Amino acid sequence: MRDTIISILEDIKDDIDFDTCTTLIDDGYLSSLDIIQLIGALNDEFDVSIPATEIIPANFNSVDAMAAMITRLEDE
Repeated sequence: MRDTIISILEDIKDDIDFDTCTTLIDDGYLSSLDIIQLIGALNDEFDVSIPATEIIPANFNSVDAMAAMITRLEDE
């Protein structure tokens, strides 16, 4: 799952070390438009629906946080 998320992120922005970065939102690496694009791609790739309540910085600051959120949504 991590590799797929990293691939999606690299399609959006290719100049960030997504494997190790844990402050994608807090440090402004991803813009609001990037997040909208990312949410759409994650919804399509993992067949989940990310609700507005999950669109918080903590869920998008790192690849691991996104993977945890997707896993949680898949289990619901």
